[in-house]
Amino acid sequence: MEHKQNADLGQDASGLSVQTEDAQIRQTSVDMSAHFTTLQLLKYAAPSMAMMVFTSIYGVVDGFFVSNFAGSTAFAAVNFIMPFIMILCSVGFMVGTGGSALIASAAGEGDVPRANSYFCKLVTFTFMVGIVVAVFGFFFARPLAQLMGATGIMLDLSEIYARISMISLPFYMLQCLFQAFFNTAGKPKVGFVVTLCAGCTNIVLDIVFVGILGFGVEGAAAATVCSEFIGGGVSLIYFTRKNPTPYTYRPVLPNPRLIGRTCINGSSEMVANIAMSLVGMVYNIQLLRLLGENGVSAYGVIMYVSLLFSAIFIGYEIACSPLMSFQNGAGNTCEKRSLFKKSMLIISVASVIMFVIGESCAYPIAYIFTGYNQDLCDLTVMAFRMYACSFLFMGIALYGSAFFTSLENGLISAIISFVRTLVCELGAVIILPYLFGAQAIWLSFVVAEIVAALLSGLLIVAFSRKYGFRD
Repeated sequence: MEHKQNADLGQDASGLSVQTEDAQIRQTSVDMSAHFTTLQLLKYAAPSMAMMVFTSIYGVVDGFFVSNFAGSTAFAAVNFIMPFIMILCSVGFMVGTGGSALIASAAGEGDVPRANSYFCKLVTFTFMVGIVVAVFGFFFARPLAQLMGATGIMLDLSEIYARISMISLPFYMLQCLFQAFFNTAGKPKVGFVVTLCAGCTNIVLDIVFVGILGFGVEGAAAATVCSEFIGGGVSLIYFTRKNPTPYTYRPVLPNPRLIGRTCINGSSEMVANIAMSLVGMVYNIQLLRLLGENGVSAYGVIMYVSLLFSAIFIGYEIACSPLMSFQNGAGNTCEKRSLFKKSMLIISVASVIMFVIGESCAYPIAYIFTGYNQDLCDLTVMAFRMYACSFLFMGIALYGSAFFTSLENGLISAIISFVRTLVCELGAVIILPYLFGAQAIWLSFVVAEIVAALLSGLLIVAFSRKYGFRD
């Protein structure tokens, strides 16, 4: 990274001045540059992992209340339109991961004012894009649902859920952004507390709106909107006011060059989210054709619950990627190697544990969501047990993409995400049912994760000398 280029990127046209106490800067630098044992690394990552798990939990609660109090058609409608909503949110993930690597790298070089300038510009950019995307989503939700094959009540409910969700979309994008930035700022516990408040709001309002008042899909969407206002809004207020980090938000126009670098570096996360959503759409289309609404509902249960498992890996990567970026900026090869080895150990052990839990808990999980319909419950159990095999390989594939993002190699990161989702999953979901019957569709994720894990390993070995991981 050329210093002059970074200086140009950090130059603020409005003359932004960053005032930071020396003690605060030193404290953040010590946190990021310290040597971590395996247990210390887990302890450091625990708040981010808990944050992502809890975010997934209140998504699961949404599904539970819609399924049990509004019925399988409403549940299928929410899951049918969800990939469209997640595509619109992908910018927040992209800027959060790509931007946090640039910010942490600048801090690792000792240039905290430039890091704060990056921070301010990326927050402004995300909120501006969020408004534009929300308007687009409001008007195109119904035509897209029709294009995917939704009809009748399912179409109407999909449209309602999507349009209400657009109200808070800019704040949800900020929430995704700040989930990464809290770790970069050395305050993962604060990020967890904000997520906890947002999640509790969603759970309580689901109970009230859906469980007690019977508002159905409208109630679930309204509960989510309120929680996203808290998740994004409280985070924004935290960084706008004086806080114990080197980062303070002030409105400033984005820098095109910075935005370009951020988007390239974080492109893998955007590719992953868009691709996963596109795959979800194709899954829904295939399932609606092959297995009807029950297939879509079973897929919805799997997606909700799998978020709990993948959240462990994603939370770990959100926490540890800034550490790798910081050490990369500081040129500390020894600590980079140490972080990599410890991460691979943690991910390998977690993968086996998750596989065992997934296989043994398939029936209780399915019954919680679909116990009112035995045929749907049986289908969900069978599908989830097949899907659980992917947990053995998922962590390596996700870490491989995050690893290259943290080293500012967005291209390789994007290739891993692209192969994992659009190539393997999309191909498998189309081809496997054709070759082996409808039930083979549940193995698509397993095939994709195996291929992506192998690709990640090969690319890490290929680039290990370039980044100082072997002599």
